Amino acid sequence: MGTKKHTQRKAKASVDEKLRLSTPSRDLLESLAVSCASKPSQDNTFQYAFALAKSGNTRELEYAVTILDGLIKEKYEYQIDCMYGAATALYRLERYDEARARCEAILRANPDNVNTAELHLACMEGADIVKEKKMKRAAIEGTVGVAAIGLALSVAGMMLGKKK
Repeated sequence: MGTKKHTQRKAKASVDEKLRLSTPSRDLLESLAVSCASKPSQDNTFQYAFALAKSGNTRELEYAVTILDGLIKEKYEYQIDCMYGAATALYRLERYDEARARCEAILRANPDNVNTAELHLACMEGADIVKEKKMKRAAIEGTVGVAAIGLALSVAGMMLGKKK
C-alpha cells in the first residue's frame, strides 16, 4: 500500500511539473486559433485543442474537452491522442474520476502507453487528495457543530437555572 501511494504521489508531481512547463503561451493559442479558422481541418483543430488541453484557463480546458470529444465522434484518425488530450484537460480541471476513466480506456487499447499510465496514477492521487480534503472538512464541520450544540445547551442550561 505504501509503495502504491508513493508511486501515485511521484506520478502526480511529475505530471504537474510537465503540465506546468508545457502551458501554452497566449501567442501560440492565438496562432493555432487563426490557423484553425483560416484553414479548417481536423489536424488543425486537433493541434489547437491539444494545446488548449494544457492551458491554465478553466474555459479553455472545458473547450478543449468539447473539441477533442467532437473529433473522436467524427472518427478522427488519432483517437488515442484525442482521448489523452481530453484526459489531460479533465485532470487540469481536477475532474480526476473522469480523467481516470479516459486513461483506463486508452490503457485497455494500448497498455504500454507510459504517459497515460503516469497520468492514470496522477488521477488516482488527485482523487485521493480531494477525498482527504473533504473528510477533513467534514470532520472540522462536525466538530464545530458539536461545539455549537454544546454551547447552545450550556446557554439554555444557564437560562433555565436563572429562572428557578
